[in-house]
Amino acid sequence: MAKIDSFARAMLYWPRHEEAHLLECSWGGYRMKKTIAALVLAATLPFSQNLAFAHHGQAGYNNTAPVTVKGKVTDFLFSNPHCIVSFDVKGDHGDVQKWQGELTSPNHLIRAGWNAHTLKPGDDVTITGWRAKSGANSLWITKTIVNGEELKTAPED
Repeated sequence: MAKIDSFARAMLYWPRHEEAHLLECSWGGYRMKKTIAALVLAATLPFSQNLAFAHHGQAGYNNTAPVTVKGKVTDFLFSNPHCIVSFDVKGDHGDVQKWQGELTSPNHLIRAGWNAHTLKPGDDVTITGWRAKSGANSLWITKTIVNGEELKTAPED
């Protein structure tokens, strides 16, 4: 049986003789490494799908009853994975309630014309979205109006 000491030589000398099927690489174990890698990938794939669904789902929000709130921006975090708008809303009795809204990724917002300075502290906002099922002052934002102007969250809106 002929021995070949590198993968490059195995490709270089690939079958010129009838006994080519007897060639064997001396560095061996290549098939085993490939098999182990495939098994590890197959074993981890179901877990990675669950992580992706957990991240991209909006199961924590009540998407059957949109809520609209008006307030003033206190902070705008323009970073992955989702942009966050923090704002203060005056309650019925004059008390200030802290709210937070979650938007899509900066990548999507950039295509719709947003940037890190689109929302500034002190801006008047009217935000419509799905409120957290837990009752927390948190929204998945579906519509944003800033100082009287509606901002699109996607280029096709």
